[in-house]
Amino acid sequence: MRARRRLLLAALAPGAALAVWLALLAAVLLLLPGQDGGGGGAALAAVLASHGAAIFALWALGAAVFGWLARQAALRYLLAPAQLAEGAALLAEDAGAPLLPEPGHDPADALARAVNRLAMDARATHAEKERMVAEASRKVAQERDQLGALMAELQQSVVVCNLEGRILLYNARARALFHRLTAAPNGSGAAGGAELIGLGRPIHAVLDPALIDHALEGVRHRIARDEGAVSARFVMTAPAGHLLQVILAPVPSHDGTAALGGYVLLLDDITQDHATQSRRDRRLIELTEASRRSLASIRAALEMLDYPDLDQSERDGFHAVLRDEVNAMSARLSALTEDASQDLLSRWPLQDMPGGDLLGAAARQIAADTGQEVEILGADPASPDPLWLSVDSFSLVQALAFLAGRLGPGATPGLRLAQAGNWAHLDLCWPTASGIAAPAGWQAEGVPLGGSASTVTLREIAERHGGELWLEHDRAAGLSCFRFLLPLAVETGGEQVLPPRPEYYDFDLFAPGQPGHALDDRPLDGLTLTVFDTETTGLDPTGGDEIIQIGAVRILNGRLIQGEVFDQLVDPGRAIPEASIPFHGIRPEMVRGQPRIGQVLPAFHAFAQDSVLVGHNVAFDMRFLQMKQADTGLRFDQPVLDTLLLASVAQPRQQSYALEEIAARLGVPVTARHSAAGDALTTARLLLKLIPLLRQQGIVTLAEAREAAEKSYYARLKY
Repeated sequence: MRARRRLLLAALAPGAALAVWLALLAAVLLLLPGQDGGGGGAALAAVLASHGAAIFALWALGAAVFGWLARQAALRYLLAPAQLAEGAALLAEDAGAPLLPEPGHDPADALARAVNRLAMDARATHAEKERMVAEASRKVAQERDQLGALMAELQQSVVVCNLEGRILLYNARARALFHRLTAAPNGSGAAGGAELIGLGRPIHAVLDPALIDHALEGVRHRIARDEGAVSARFVMTAPAGHLLQVILAPVPSHDGTAALGGYVLLLDDITQDHATQSRRDRRLIELTEASRRSLASIRAALEMLDYPDLDQSERDGFHAVLRDEVNAMSARLSALTEDASQDLLSRWPLQDMPGGDLLGAAARQIAADTGQEVEILGADPASPDPLWLSVDSFSLVQALAFLAGRLGPGATPGLRLAQAGNWAHLDLCWPTASGIAAPAGWQAEGVPLGGSASTVTLREIAERHGGELWLEHDRAAGLSCFRFLLPLAVETGGEQVLPPRPEYYDFDLFAPGQPGHALDDRPLDGLTLTVFDTETTGLDPTGGDEIIQIGAVRILNGRLIQGEVFDQLVDPGRAIPEASIPFHGIRPEMVRGQPRIGQVLPAFHAFAQDSVLVGHNVAFDMRFLQMKQADTGLRFDQPVLDTLLLASVAQPRQQSYALEEIAARLGVPVTARHSAAGDALTTARLLLKLIPLLRQQGIVTLAEAREAAEKSYYARLKY
């Protein structure tokens, strides 16, 4: 906007100068005496009357020609060098930024070519330096990857914190646990628990700080007594009602002293186990009380039977009491045994594995036990197996081999796997025409598990998986099958939010914090930032337009944490105008059934707490949030930064500050434009590119960035 105004002024200046010159000429003519001795007004009037149109046309033509020349001169000699300087400043900070354009052969273009050559040399130097650093850091990277792989494979939730309770590291299991603990809408579909767990976030959002302080105090005392294995264990109730068992282990200080630098938390959700144990205890108490009553009745009946003068009808009645009470006790014991067996089966550990691997293992076991080759039916060898199962593979393979052996030598066994909704059918098949039938009572037969003497029935193996087992006849294929109904592995969703090993850790947070250090005095690359965007039904929040999507990502200490994402559609409670759909791509059916803004905003508020809010043209988004403050009781009163304003400060001589234009200049890829999460990600990447450019102008801290942004022309826009 400012550049356009300067070009407009440059184009209008020659016309204004000509107009001033004509006005001065007219004034001179007015002051000159006429031929009749009078003033020159009559002569000027005569000239204007006879040649006024020609004079105006000449002035207009001169103004247009000289205006165009002035504009071209401003573009070439004023604006182009300024933009060249901004581009060179960007290349000085980021050698990978887009090279400067080289359209012509004037001195400015020659300078651009020289800058580009220097940038290419800088890229080569940077690449060589990166290669040398990578070579020198290979061992460190290997140890880091080993740590990451170990953390990913642990079956327990692990969180590492500094003494202030700020999270330094967490693994995928911890993320999944916090996913269950969150109170966000749609079962934590908005942030996946990222509003509770994340780098730099306080663990106190979930764990009571008093409990942690008490555990740390006990750990310090045990360290002072030189005890060997030092840890603390406690059980607590999480905010969502889950029961957590927590083991706290100390992390030594980095300075080698006996002081603590932080602590490791091992967390288990024991809600289900506690409920099962409580249910079992309740059954035992009920059984005890009922048995006590039955025993009292039995004792009374036996005492009455000792009387010799009882007639036969009374004696038969007491015998009936004995039979009824004994049968009732037997039924209660049977029910308790069955419930305990179900509890045991439901807790049987299962593992995720590809269905193709299970078929291959079963085929090899059957061939080893029976000597018969097994055909994998219905499988395409050229395509990867899309089915992942959650199974006890050992018992299943043993069961399939056992069943294949019970068919006898005349059967030609085959294995088949197919998806059936949220389950899978695993079949051991043989030709129906062979006349071989399933043995009687086959489901109750015991399967020997490997070389051990223990056996488990086929039905119990199916029940371990929460599934079933039956005999199936496929007449179309001419096959008979033993069919297992097995659960599919839990899917993670379309895009993997977390990588297979922990990507996010920041051990710099082990350093002691500075509680008295004002947020405004902290550098931009040392802040926790929440970069967000909204999509709305329209542009008028006071006229009834509503938010239909909120997306956000986090930046911590100058690093984008893409795994900690907030992305939630919102039911606006009103129609989405058809004219707005091409801009955001959100149709009415996409928000139908989604939570309302009153449910989503608390989760986003938790996601953004203790951070600086950042957006592009953020005044628009903030207006929509502020309109909901009265309804929700939430206030977004943290500092706010606008990348549009910061870009106009870092590169003040550009003609456009649209998100796509800034991204193109800074070499930032635009991701999923006009979706809230995509725009938030693009804005976050822009900010990371702008911070070094602002530093070149002496703008380092949050306060300096806010002050510079307030002086921008765009800061005058209000919503």
